[in-house]
Amino acid sequence: MSSDLTRRKFIGLAAAGLALAACKARKKEDVPKSPHPGAPVEGATQLPAAPTSAQQMPMRPLGSTGAMVSLVGLGGFHIGLPKEEDEGIRLIRTALDHGINFLDNCWDYNGGRSEERMGKALEGGYRDRAFLMTKLDGRTREAAQAQLEQSLKRLRTDRIDLVQIHEVIRMTDPARVFAPGGAIEALVQAKQAGKLRFIGFTGHKVPEIHLAMLKTADEHGFRFDAVQMPLNVMDAHYKSFEKKVLPVLLEKKMGVLGMKALGSGILLESHTVSAVECLHYAMNLPTSTVITGCETMGVLQQAIGAALSFQPLDKQRVATLLASTAAAASDGKYEKFKTTERFDGTARNPRWLEGPSI
Repeated sequence: MSSDLTRRKFIGLAAAGLALAACKARKKEDVPKSPHPGAPVEGATQLPAAPTSAQQMPMRPLGSTGAMVSLVGLGGFHIGLPKEEDEGIRLIRTALDHGINFLDNCWDYNGGRSEERMGKALEGGYRDRAFLMTKLDGRTREAAQAQLEQSLKRLRTDRIDLVQIHEVIRMTDPARVFAPGGAIEALVQAKQAGKLRFIGFTGHKVPEIHLAMLKTADEHGFRFDAVQMPLNVMDAHYKSFEKKVLPVLLEKKMGVLGMKALGSGILLESHTVSAVECLHYAMNLPTSTVITGCETMGVLQQAIGAALSFQPLDKQRVATLLASTAAAASDGKYEKFKTTERFDGTARNPRWLEGPSI
């Protein structure tokens, strides 16, 4: 074998090895798609019979909209994770049967599978019991319109209760959304047409982007009905939405949608706080609902149990929880959605910002 051929073969093998390593690294950094180690199994959390628990589920106002939503909301991404579609549908209907009415979703979750499962689950009278929310990635009027029509079709409904602009995670997003021909025009038009009731936005990167979005809305004479953001026991220590954005939303009487209460279980890897403590901390804030992902029945039952057992935390208990997480939370190590692109779907798939193709 010639030296040139040997060299080319070596380079080819090396390149293949690097590609494989990069693939493994990317896969490792994907959003967690299975319950965290030690997650409860089905039946581990004892719940009252469905009719009783539905009566007990705490409800809170969604800002000044007049709508009432359940203290805990069902995250949409995780609904698309179970291999069997029937299991995803069972999770959604079990949540509704136990008093959860706030259902989260997004146009891009699991290639549309999350919305499709939710649409099927809401048949047979379940739609009337749900406050249905989904999110859109499109930054232009045309992209947002097309994505909304797809979501309506997948969700098998003619009206969505709340539609939100998804992943406002760049300082350029507010200007794009409110520019002539921007996404906000599509949402306002859809609201006028009766295809949605309320409009909001979401993001998980830094508080300043949320504040810029609110400021830009003010400058355009627009008022959001709800805003979704990370609210958890570690957020208070690092790039805190609780400290910087929450007071503004309360002043404006907007609905507060808390998310990342457990950070897809990553917060629990710090071994400083339990899952129920995480949920109770977020519920103790003036949130309208605390949205949490539940990919198994055991995790869903845990979330329902946390809502049913919640009692306001006194100042000493809050101080203890914050003190226990302070060191672990100081650099955002466990809030990967703030410090990495691990949770940034539109960063990996920028085409979602521009058109209707997943």
